[in-house]
Amino acid sequence: MRRLLLATAMVAGLAMPALADCPSDAAIDAFAKAILAGQQSPMLTGMTSLEDGFCAQDKLVAKLSAAWGRPVGYKVGLTAPPAQQMFGVNHPVRGVIFESTVAARDGAEIPAGFGPGPQAEADFILRVRDDGINAAGRDHLALLRHLDVAIPYLELPALPIAGRLDAPNLLAMNVAARLGVLGAPIPVEATQEFADRLANMTVIFSDDTGKEIARAPGRAVLGHPLNVVAFLIEDLKKQGRALKAGDYLSVAGYSAPVPAEAGRTYTVRYEGLAAQPVAVSARIK
Repeated sequence: MRRLLLATAMVAGLAMPALADCPSDAAIDAFAKAILAGQQSPMLTGMTSLEDGFCAQDKLVAKLSAAWGRPVGYKVGLTAPPAQQMFGVNHPVRGVIFESTVAARDGAEIPAGFGPGPQAEADFILRVRDDGINAAGRDHLALLRHLDVAIPYLELPALPIAGRLDAPNLLAMNVAARLGVLGAPIPVEATQEFADRLANMTVIFSDDTGKEIARAPGRAVLGHPLNVVAFLIEDLKKQGRALKAGDYLSVAGYSAPVPAEAGRTYTVRYEGLAAQPVAVSARIK
């Protein structure tokens, strides 16, 4: 088809705009090496569609998994309309998380240089119980039947691309997924009461100075965290993919990311999710 379009343009004597393509293997190899070295790169060029971005992401994930461990789930970004508008899209985007992404636990000390452009933000994880979730649709109780735990989560993303991003590059850099810190898991209950707790909980992001960085209700992401799960299932289906048992789903950015400063301790606290408030913290050393 590409050859036919080019030939047609040449015969007609018309100027033909450059056709976008997935970044080359060499470009992604250099990008991956920079990420692993903790260095930021300029934007990848030649991409004009989300399909280009996904193609680049697949190549990058394959290279990073050799250093960061196998993929164990997904991160969903742009879960609020203002963030989507900044990137010119009307829906969230997804990236892949690795074994190392979910290795740290509450109270961990994380090296300050954990990635290029290190950041911290309030997040939340749901874990898949079984692959029946792929047929659950958008019904909240049906989705809950196929989830086993909810996990407090301090995300520690990294920005491997310097400067203002576009949507294809956001996908290409795997939606900035890098590290995270998990709190104590909370068993999921397939009840309306538990679904309401997810929607009505208050998520508070703060640091050790006592400063409250952000505060948001559970429903701040697509109206409900389970709506993010439903979106992810549908988004994966478009590429012939599906969730599987044990997948970690990072479903919510409850704050804008802030620079992860050395010497600071960051905490995400959840009120209304469990009988008593729960939290997860990490110190950047």
